[in-house]
Amino acid sequence: MAEKCGTRIGGPLGPFKDGIEHALRAQGYSEGRVNQLLLLTAHLSRWLEEQGMLAVQLTGETVEQFVIVHRAHHRWCRSARSLAPVLEHLRSAGAVPAVRVERGPQSAAEELLASFGRYLSGQRGLSDSTVEAYRNYAGICMRAWWPDDRVAPAELGPAEVIAVVRSGVDAMPPPSLRCMVTALRSLLRFFHATGRTSRSLVEAVPAMASWPRTDLRAPVSTGAAALLVASCDAATVAGRRDMAILTMLSRLGLRAGEVAAVALEDIDWRSGELSVKGKGGRVDRLPLPEDVGETLVSYLRDGRPASRHRTVFLKVTAPYGPITRATVGGVVALACDRAGIARFGPHRLRHLVATETLRAGASLPEVAQLLRHVTVSTSAIYALPDPAALAALAKPWPEVTR
Repeated sequence: MAEKCGTRIGGPLGPFKDGIEHALRAQGYSEGRVNQLLLLTAHLSRWLEEQGMLAVQLTGETVEQFVIVHRAHHRWCRSARSLAPVLEHLRSAGAVPAVRVERGPQSAAEELLASFGRYLSGQRGLSDSTVEAYRNYAGICMRAWWPDDRVAPAELGPAEVIAVVRSGVDAMPPPSLRCMVTALRSLLRFFHATGRTSRSLVEAVPAMASWPRTDLRAPVSTGAAALLVASCDAATVAGRRDMAILTMLSRLGLRAGEVAAVALEDIDWRSGELSVKGKGGRVDRLPLPEDVGETLVSYLRDGRPASRHRTVFLKVTAPYGPITRATVGGVVALACDRAGIARFGPHRLRHLVATETLRAGASLPEVAQLLRHVTVSTSAIYALPDPAALAALAKPWPEVTR
């Protein structure tokens, strides 16, 4: 156990010194950084005492005032962000007021978008990131319909629906336009389901051209995936973590967000299963291959920092916290650089699992079950870059004999 810092903190923040120090160490801050933050806290506490203020009066504005005074004499505290780890602990302990977000009255459009977001998450079960994306696209449509903020869904007709899609054709690339059209259909269903329109206008949304998926890149080879895993330095914490992430991606075909969301309680070591939280709130149980389990054990036993967070994979620099899907993408990209392979994203490893499973003789429904696709047609696109796998799926053409 690390020795306590010798910095003394008097004044109104003195009673919280041990708690602050423990919280900083638990988040993985170095000894030097802990000492620096405690010294800064001591200066802040002394300043509060000089001002005749108590800890409960330490608001965001008060911190800004302290920083202005402090940086006139010290160069190592340039903004209020320097105190963020200390303030986070004090707020969680109830010692200082929580940050209040002052919001003005919502406009009619903002209220409608907020209601739309609650509908998507509560009734449709969409993830937070999808809800945010749909809200953004819905906002584009609503601003086109009601630029003066006079929200009137009941007055919408097919002409207005078609017009907003046509305007998007000129302003958006095809992938973004397809996302907007999907969000628009959800918005129109929401209007009808909540009685804001007397009839459903979903049928008025023009159909997007759907060309065959012939532009899919060839899947990553098994050898390339092995090179990514081998590029990780198992002697380092980051290497053990990245090795576990890459093994999980290339063996289970998980999405980047699913890897980032895996929690400690999702691993059932006794039965050798992993619970995966997928799209739409869906939870599936997958068998945990031996090599995946071994890399996880290596990371959990000798790599994962102690943390209050329950997600398996954490950042490797303080403050330790959950990784994101972007972090998973970065892990794959850096592994590509180390292995001397052109960069690609985590989803290409999902393609690898699909194509290798097909080559091993599995049926398309079995691949759909493994990848947790709702429909078999979604899984079928993974066979397109592999002519041999695609040919195996084709049924014999019946012959007519005379």
